[in-house]
Amino acid sequence: MLRIALATLCLLVAVPASAQVQPFPTNFVTREIPTNGTTLHVRVGGSGPAVVLLHGYGETGDMWAPLAADLARDHTVIVPDLRGLGLSARPAGGYDKKMQGGDISGMLDGLHIGQVDLVTHDIGNMVGFAFAAENRNRVRRFVLMDAPIPGVGPWEEILKNPLLWHFRFGGPDMERLVAGRERIYLDRFWNEFSATPAKFSEASREHYARLYALPGAMHAGFAQFAAFDQDAIDDRAFLAEGKLTMPMLAIGGAKSFGTTMALVMRAAATNVTGAVVPDSGHWLMEEQPAATVKLVHDFLDAGK
Repeated sequence: MLRIALATLCLLVAVPASAQVQPFPTNFVTREIPTNGTTLHVRVGGSGPAVVLLHGYGETGDMWAPLAADLARDHTVIVPDLRGLGLSARPAGGYDKKMQGGDISGMLDGLHIGQVDLVTHDIGNMVGFAFAAENRNRVRRFVLMDAPIPGVGPWEEILKNPLLWHFRFGGPDMERLVAGRERIYLDRFWNEFSATPAKFSEASREHYARLYALPGAMHAGFAQFAAFDQDAIDDRAFLAEGKLTMPMLAIGGAKSFGTTMALVMRAAATNVTGAVVPDSGHWLMEEQPAATVKLVHDFLDAGK
């Protein structure tokens, strides 16, 4: 733990101003919240109904700064780094999404927050789905962005897409291959999954590459994918208890999951609205932040 803390301190000192992503508003505070056998790095700000923002692979909670600034005008915004990623603790295990749903539940208990809206992207979709499935009365409205849910809808067909080879990439030898080359590995995702790769800025690339180069971070990232088989089992068990009924917005990038997002979520929920963000690939908050923020805010406002 001391080694990770020292490496984190070095990271914060070493990153030049040119490599900074958009900061969170100054009224946000950061907290280290013990939960479910680990500790999450959490940003909290704003006032009003609570909304939780969950990031995905290749980024951290920092991706949500533009949306957090918008929502904080009339929401209490809670933005954790997922287990093992960003500045959260990196335990050896527990990367199945049911366990991480428990991380989110414990985080909210620690903040004394009951019901929430939920906004998620990529791996965050999977964690959010597990949390919502086990806490159906705790989630008011649920926004999911541009990634499938293990075991849900056309999951087996999605797995056959050759672009998704990284779902099975991991283990000690793979960690050795990418050690010191984290930027090269992550550039592949930022380039191939973007409609316009240049919109995933150099500042963001430098920022996230440094965070994923922290000790244990790539191991934790690979562990997120290695858990997919168990996640599929767990998600099918959740759905055996019935589909989710809270209002849901399924957003796809036009050059990525597009309308497939709504197709996937209609296999798991009864009240799904679909939306497609034009001129965007997978990285909606990097490629089309204004359009994405408007979709989310309008959907959450509809529940007031």
